[in-house]
Amino acid sequence: MIRLFGTTDTDFSTNGDLVLQPLRAVIVKKDNGSFYLDIDIDISYINDFTQNRIIVANTPQGNQAFRIGNVKKTKNKLTAKCNHVFYDSQNYLIEDSYVYSKNCNDALDHLNSATSDTSPFTTISDINTINSYRCVRTSLFDALKVVVARWGGHIVRDNYTIEVRNTIGADNGVVVRYAKNLKEITCEENWNDVITKILPTGTDGIMLNSLDNTQSPYIVSDIQYSIPYTKTIDFTQNINSDDFEDEDGNIDEEAYKQALIDDLRKQATDYLNENKVPKVLYTLNANLEKITDVGDIIEVIDERLNINILTNLIGYEYDCILDKYKQLEFGNFEPQLSDLVNSITANTTDAIKENNNAIKITLNDELNEAKQNILGMLGNSYVIYDGDKILVVDSLPKETATNVIMINSGGIAFSQSGINGTFNSAWLINGTLDMQNINVINLVADMIKGGTLKLGSQTNQSGILELYNNSNTLIGLMDKDGLKMYGNDGSYVVMNDTEGFAGYDANDNKIFWVDFDELHIKKAVIEDEITLSNKLRFIPITIYDGNNQIVNDGIGLVAVGGE
Repeated sequence: MIRLFGTTDTDFSTNGDLVLQPLRAVIVKKDNGSFYLDIDIDISYINDFTQNRIIVANTPQGNQAFRIGNVKKTKNKLTAKCNHVFYDSQNYLIEDSYVYSKNCNDALDHLNSATSDTSPFTTISDINTINSYRCVRTSLFDALKVVVARWGGHIVRDNYTIEVRNTIGADNGVVVRYAKNLKEITCEENWNDVITKILPTGTDGIMLNSLDNTQSPYIVSDIQYSIPYTKTIDFTQNINSDDFEDEDGNIDEEAYKQALIDDLRKQATDYLNENKVPKVLYTLNANLEKITDVGDIIEVIDERLNINILTNLIGYEYDCILDKYKQLEFGNFEPQLSDLVNSITANTTDAIKENNNAIKITLNDELNEAKQNILGMLGNSYVIYDGDKILVVDSLPKETATNVIMINSGGIAFSQSGINGTFNSAWLINGTLDMQNINVINLVADMIKGGTLKLGSQTNQSGILELYNNSNTLIGLMDKDGLKMYGNDGSYVVMNDTEGFAGYDANDNKIFWVDFDELHIKKAVIEDEITLSNKLRFIPITIYDGNNQIVNDGIGLVAVGGE
């Protein structure tokens, strides 16, 4: 049953304002992606089927609410793509909020309670990963996308409840065999990364046969095709030679190299197993009754491609009128954030364009000099393809070169002592810039320039300075709202242009503050004395009798300078 409700309704237990009889009603749902109702309805509903009203439709996960948007009218019918009410989160703005060192559940609660208008959503997560996120002038919808990208997991949308779960779906024993028991199935294949024979290299060019040349330098897959798929892959290794030092500081080179080889073999084997079959997307135009939701486990058998895998349902189309699936999508590729990521990319691009319009970069004398140095060396540069890497050298043969640039899948490295010398500088593929000395002519970040650290400004918005102790606990924060310092018991003090200087307890109760030239305090302990207007002092007075016994102990008022 498909029912029509008002724009602000949240209780969908009744028949609503109207029971609809649509001509077509199809739910489209993707894992961490689209979720909407595509509906056609007779033109007679024109006065009821209006912008922002809510349609509650039956789905495999029960009744779900969708908001009518951008109705198209023709002579005989009305058509609309109605997004799930989850997308209402686009309308709730978070001005400035900082999620610091929280698990996913606490992060969701924090962001959901930080919207300028009260959020109608309830949030929950079972992901215990600890992470942080500074959210500035961002919609709740965009913030949720960042949470999924940073904490991981899958978004589960259940009317006004938003969940981020570590795993979703169920294993109901569904098996799909390509071109055997199912005819209406298509397969989109991608062979770009297929590899069945790998020549791996690791740290300092180490190979599998570096210690024993009788060993093969290759690893071969148990699956082979009519043509070879052979590649050389350079792997990054995190094995420290210092772990193989003896008491005298001497490194056991053989043990160190053997550890590198063992690690290289494992990395290469894992890589080969992951890429020995093509990446495929299967689309099944049929109804599988055991399927319950995206994330459900499906066993896929495809003899043509030597594929026998367990994968997950990543999308479906569901006919609400017939109560059956129209189309299912699944495959052996990693599910992406689909339209969520596209939106993040678009927002990032817009932000870059905005900053580029605000910040003008001018080539100064130093930049021009650097440019001329590079141009002047082009005539003395030679590019060599050297197996698994590219070398740019200043002389030939390469063994005579002094200045060398080496490029491979690990990144870019620089040497001024030849191809066999020390590469002291590198820009790694993971984004790490590893330099012994960095001489920057003009670096604009948020903004670091010369000897001055500037946080914020008109062009780069709000700057943040965080201070941590040895336990990696945040103890100080300086941002657009001023300075805040934290105590171990949760109390804190703030200093800014609105509050001046103030202190709060762990429950956010203000316990002292300075108002212009007045100090306000709820409770004070004075250890010695108080002086008023430099005229009168409060001092402790103790009076003893002849037996040196205290007969009076209290406070006395004396003039300044008096005893």
